[in-house]
Amino acid sequence: MQVIAGTAAIRFPPAVLFDLDGTLLDSAPDMLATVNAMLDARGRAPIALTSLRPMVSKGARAMLGVAFADLDAEARGALVPEFLERYERLIGTHSQLFDGVEHMLVRLENAGCVWGIVTNKPDYLARLIVPQLGWEQRCAVLIGGDTLAERKPHPLPLLVAAERIGVSPAQCVYVGDDERDILAARAAAMRSVAVLWGYRLDEDVPLRWQADVVVDQPQALWNAATWPQS
Repeated sequence: MQVIAGTAAIRFPPAVLFDLDGTLLDSAPDMLATVNAMLDARGRAPIALTSLRPMVSKGARAMLGVAFADLDAEARGALVPEFLERYERLIGTHSQLFDGVEHMLVRLENAGCVWGIVTNKPDYLARLIVPQLGWEQRCAVLIGGDTLAERKPHPLPLLVAAERIGVSPAQCVYVGDDERDILAARAAAMRSVAVLWGYRLDEDVPLRWQADVVVDQPQALWNAATWPQS
């Protein structure tokens, strides 16, 4: 560790891996348009963003559980292919980066940090959105929820991502908005940052997830001192 005047140097991590939805990207409006299109096709009333938003990080089945609460789990599961097909057609139409995310990425890049994405979103959908954001050359690795045999909270996606960008897990920090993200980071022996601007249920208590750092806005991560220090 570099030492300056008897104090460890404050620096950005060598590598950062991010969750996508709810961490970098506010994709909830796209998800809302998807489920409301499904509801409209069945003559049902639309739902509000406030009711869907907490479930976005939980996946398609959880969102369909909100939109079609009267159906049993098997019937909702049968709607997943339609959800994915409709979402693929409009992906990126309404979503946008959370305020401060782009500047955060620029700060990391200027500091020589390598960054990538590890998401539970299906790989083919994640690869559709990354070019829309202009990240093809900037994102060093992209691991989707079905890229490997396991998905978060299993550590395998994080470990493979670190291997592909050529760093050890100890050199990586993983950033996410869901408890699964923090569990995966801990199991991969990576430091972690829990973000509070994403999607979570009222009963979720991020301070109990035991992340190394908890932040409430992307602007906090513009500062190297905010990041977990090795």
